[in-house]
Amino acid sequence: MVEGRAPGVADALDALAPRRLKAPGAPHVTGITGPPGAGKSTFVDRLVQHARAAGERVAVVAIDPSSPWSGGAILGDRIRMERHAEDPNVYVRSLASRGHLGGLSRAAGQTVDLLDAVGFDRVLVETVGVGQGELAVMEVADTVLVVLTPESGDSVQTMKAGLLEIADVFCVNKADRPGADHLRRDLEQAVHLDDRPGWQAPVHTSVALEDRGVNETLASLEAHRAWCVGAGRAGWDARRAEGRVRIYLDLMAEAARDDARRKLASTVLLDDLRAGRIRPERAAGRT
Repeated sequence: MVEGRAPGVADALDALAPRRLKAPGAPHVTGITGPPGAGKSTFVDRLVQHARAAGERVAVVAIDPSSPWSGGAILGDRIRMERHAEDPNVYVRSLASRGHLGGLSRAAGQTVDLLDAVGFDRVLVETVGVGQGELAVMEVADTVLVVLTPESGDSVQTMKAGLLEIADVFCVNKADRPGADHLRRDLEQAVHLDDRPGWQAPVHTSVALEDRGVNETLASLEAHRAWCVGAGRAGWDARRAEGRVRIYLDLMAEAARDDARRKLASTVLLDDLRAGRIRPERAAGRT
């Protein structure tokens, strides 16, 4: 209902009292992002396993690429986490990105608030994995885990993608492949050169398929949660504040795009654009 913008949903969401509006950590909302093929879904599966072993109720919001025809999710991460399907304390939902370049769908933040109100202890948000568009995960996550592989390239490419700015914890997955140690050292050096005050992102290596290195990474996620509750509270408040502003701007931009599409459909300008009789830039100036 949230994803489909059903009537009354906005009012229902306004009536909620998400715990995370007051303080970080309840639930702990963790964003998992990184390039395609890094093993994010496998990592999420392991995080669910460890969280359940600790007695936590876990929800997973998996943002999938959209079908260009139906607009629905393609990958269906629920299939890849089927071993948790019978666990009543694990909820997995795939949301279509619907072309959102930030790696998240419009409904992701609202869905996290809903899962918060239900009472989950941990919410994992796995993004599409589109590289430079991943910054939007900061809008909803308390802690951002960036998963990379040796094939992801060097730390310079990571910095170009903006991942250095959003990462609270790095993990070089598939560390049994050549180049993993080199990428880890590059990331550690890049993090060390980052002179911004506050939390310094640790860098881990893992082989998630074999559950190697996952415990260490999970410990750093918990350490960041504790930092947000304590010494880093001001930084957490600032992140949430800016996240609300960015979500507002995203929603306004989406509404404006929908309005422009409706208006365009009822004018001869649409035919002129399709026929190449007017450039898009000039057509935009007219409207």
